[in-house]
Amino acid sequence: MTTPGTASATTFDTPITLGGPSRQPRNLLHDQTYDGHASLHDGAVADGLGLAGAPIEAPTHFSQFEPLAFALWGRRWYETGAISGHFRTMVLDGESVTASLTTTVGSEVAEISAVKDSDGSQVLEGTVSVGADTETALDRRLAVINERDPGELFIVDQLEIGMTGDPVTASITADESNGDLYPFSLAEKLGSITERTPWFDSADSPWGRPILPFEMFSVLTNKVPSRFPVRRPHVGLFLDLEARLLDGPLFVDQTYELTREIVGLSQSRKVESYWTRTTITDPDRGAVVATVLLHQGAFKALLRRLPPGQAGLTAPTLTAGAAIPQMVGRGQ
Repeated sequence: MTTPGTASATTFDTPITLGGPSRQPRNLLHDQTYDGHASLHDGAVADGLGLAGAPIEAPTHFSQFEPLAFALWGRRWYETGAISGHFRTMVLDGESVTASLTTTVGSEVAEISAVKDSDGSQVLEGTVSVGADTETALDRRLAVINERDPGELFIVDQLEIGMTGDPVTASITADESNGDLYPFSLAEKLGSITERTPWFDSADSPWGRPILPFEMFSVLTNKVPSRFPVRRPHVGLFLDLEARLLDGPLFVDQTYELTREIVGLSQSRKVESYWTRTTITDPDRGAVVATVLLHQGAFKALLRRLPPGQAGLTAPTLTAGAAIPQMVGRGQ
């Protein structure tokens, strides 16, 4: 029996869905280069591969969820928020996409989905959440992956779970380009971002400084390319991505220390892949403030197209240190 005047922690368990407007994300990686050549985000390269157009960079989709998450949790979203997504379908520059989330009253987790307006095909699925210890979609997905033997590998065979890279430092300023992998500035990104708040480029925020949008977290962590021994040449893709704040926000013009660790290995019929968790530390405070979990793959098809003697472990042209371009698809 409930005592009059008391209330339970949760009043309803009715699923509630919040939806955003239709948006047309833009591709800012037309001029991206890696290993000295253009990437899949270049129109000519995409055309040569038989694609309908150049796909946008996968993290761009994260911005459509930011106002939805903020509507649920307010400024907590920018302090301990996380977006955790599995990418399912490529989106071409200018295609319309609609994002939504579903949750219950008082929950710290919401299921998310983005779909193409043209045919309803799912672009990504996953979770948004608040709280440093809240389980995310990729927590669950990585746990399942690591229960499996990845089998014999040829492209990521030199990687081992637990392998770490040397710490590096990086920052994102308002007007500087972010290197060959991200040949645009934050100001240019904000000029085309689907959802914008003055907090991204003004000191008039609750923290007295401009903050980074979630889609820029992976730009920060990949601005200095990793040098894990992934064999090349290869064509890469983003399969899963999580941006998670532990003691945020992340700030513009703040130098961070980045430490990378291999936390998973897997393969499917089309790709070999690996999971990297980057820990972001604010050296001024000596505090870990965020993590980025990236699952990236390399297509096996290129190995089958190489001349005899230039495939697998013996290939003289397959060397360590490849930087990965971004695309998304149904590789898994």
